[in-house]
Amino acid sequence: MDLMEYIDKGGIIVYILIALNIIGFTIILWKFFTLPRKNAIIEKIKNRIDPENSIYAQIEYEVKKLESGLTYIKNIATIAPLLGLLGTVIGVYQSFEAITANGLGDPTVFSNGIAIALITTIAGLIVAIPHHIAYNHFISQIDSIELKAKKVIGKF
Repeated sequence: MDLMEYIDKGGIIVYILIALNIIGFTIILWKFFTLPRKNAIIEKIKNRIDPENSIYAQIEYEVKKLESGLTYIKNIATIAPLLGLLGTVIGVYQSFEAITANGLGDPTVFSNGIAIALITTIAGLIVAIPHHIAYNHFISQIDSIELKAKKVIGKF
């Protein structure tokens, strides 16, 4: 069985997971290419000193800008396994419906539902794991930038 057959067998849930994966990886790539280096952010904060705002408020503002898009990555990492679980429940339900309608004599009667259950679970985990890793990576980088900015600005 090739990949497209698995996707088709997984049904609408797998197509939703693929769409979420495309959106999430687009944001991940965008963050990898646009998340500035630590020193560039610190210089940006130094050059934007506003006497009416505290330097810490400016650091918070820059950090919030860096965090844009991360909520989507976090939500995809959270929702993907739940969608996989939903597909599992749907597949098991379809299996029991097939058994009810046709009896238990032929195991292929309920195998389609079990296949859907397994495919959607796998797809949900495949989508969730890299998004969770990317989210944690970006949050760690941003926290590091914030700490370094506060340390350097404190000496400023």
